[in-house]
Formats: sequence, structure tokens, C-alpha cells
Amino acid sequence: MTTTVSEIAKKVKVVLGFSGMSDVDLLKRLDAVINGMAGSLIFVAPPVDIATFKAEVHTFDKLVTEALDGGKKVISAKRKQREVVIKMVTQLAHYVEAASNNDVAALLTSGFLAATPKRTAPQPLIAAGFKYVDRGPNTGQVVLKPVSQKGAVAFDLRYCPVPTAGAAPEWVSQPLPGSKPVTLTNLTPGTNYQFQVRALGRLGYADWSDTVTFICA
Repeated sequence: MTTTVSEIAKKVKVVLGFSGMSDVDLLKRLDAVINGMAGSLIFVAPPVDIATFKAEVHTFDKLVTEALDGGKKVISAKRKQREVVIKMVTQLAHYVEAASNNDVAALLTSGFLAATPKRTAPQPLIAAGFKYVDRGPNTGQVVLKPVSQKGAVAFDLRYCPVPTAGAAPEWVSQPLPGSKPVTLTNLTPGTNYQFQVRALGRLGYADWSDTVTFICA
């Protein structure tokens, strides 16, 4: 898969994972690096001499072909040479990553690929809830705390006296900056109140929580 400049974040990383490549795919990447870095005016001081690297890759290529016959001796030699070139290309990769100065276009001229950072799409929040609803320190106060929720950036609280049967609730709304405890004041002692909370995330508000009732002292 080709990596484009627009797909890369500011912190540029080189795609590694050479040990997990097949011999054929590894040779393709090694050849691309040789072609990209030979005579480069950007990567002028690689930790591995490119001519030496090219010679080692050529040896590996030759052993890969010879190992197709299945001889144990040549297969062992191929494996050892594979480790040699992987060590060299890894050194070059780290050098290119540092020397590119977060310039994706420069990095791609080296023959290496730039890694696209994984981005986790925001997920819908579940309905919020209360960790507790309790008496406040003074008369006419209630202390409550929403359950913290990953991805929530804020909460909305609403409360009112429990309405009589058939009456619509007359909610009082209050934004909450987080899930820290909040103290409601100026409530009427002896009145049964109902409370709901909802969470706000990157995709908007979740549903209101189940109603919790509590008699203010």
C-alpha cells in the first residue's frame, strides 16, 4: 500500500517489521532503500555504507535463490544473511527517521515507507449514571457524583421535585465540567427530588440516565 503525504501525522515514523516479511517482500524493500539512498543529497551520513549494504543484499538475494532447492546448509546460510541485512536496514531506518526532520516527502525518497498512525474513531457514550446521591453538609443541600466515563468531556445534570401523577416535571438544568462531586443548595427540606444526568462526548450527548429520587434533609 502506498503511503501519501496527506496520510502522515506530524511525527514521522518509518515502517519497520522487516522480520515479519517474506524473503521476496524483504528484498523488494531492501532494493527500494538502496535505490533511494544511493547518492542521496538528504541522507548524506548513513550509519551503514550503502555500497556495503548493497553487496550484503546481493549475497542475500543469491542465497534466497539457492535455498529454493532445500539444502540445509544453504538454508542456514540464507537465514544468517537475512539477519545481517535486517540489522543493517533497521539501522538505516532509524537514521532516516531522525534525519528526515518530520518531512514526509524527504523520508519517502529514502525508499522506506512512512507509518500511518492508528486513529481510534470516537465511540458513542453509554447512558450516564450516578455513583451516589447523598445528603449535603447543610440543610437544603444534596451532594451527588456522576459515574466517570471514558470519552466523556462534560456532563449535564437536571433535577426537580418529583411531580404529582400526570404532571410534567419542571426540570432545573446545570452543566457539570466533569465527574467530580457537586453540591446542590437552596433545595426544600423534606421534598422528594428526582435527578438525571447525561454525558457529553465527541459524538454528542448520550441518553439521560435512569431517574434517581432522594428526599432532601
